[in-house]
Amino acid sequence: MLREVTVKIGLERIETQEGVIVKMLLDSRVISLVISLEFVRKQGFKLNKIKRPIYIRNINGSFNKKRSIEHIVEVNIYSLCQSFPSL
Repeated sequence: MLREVTVKIGLERIETQEGVIVKMLLDSRVISLVISLEFVRKQGFKLNKIKRPIYIRNINGSFNKKRSIEHIVEVNIYSLCQSFPSL
């Protein structure tokens, strides 16, 4: 049986040291952190445009035709969990 593992984290804006507490989904298959563009805009985090887009591959290895990564967000991340739930 597959289970989702989420943890509470704090995301803090670099410029103002203000932040929000969110649940983060842990995924052992990813090689970087990804955050929703809608969430970033709604929460007022600063978007920094990158020079060249990063193209995303689907699970089957093909390129995702709808999206690429065109911005980064710099935040401080704080763990708010004491321990992981037993699986």
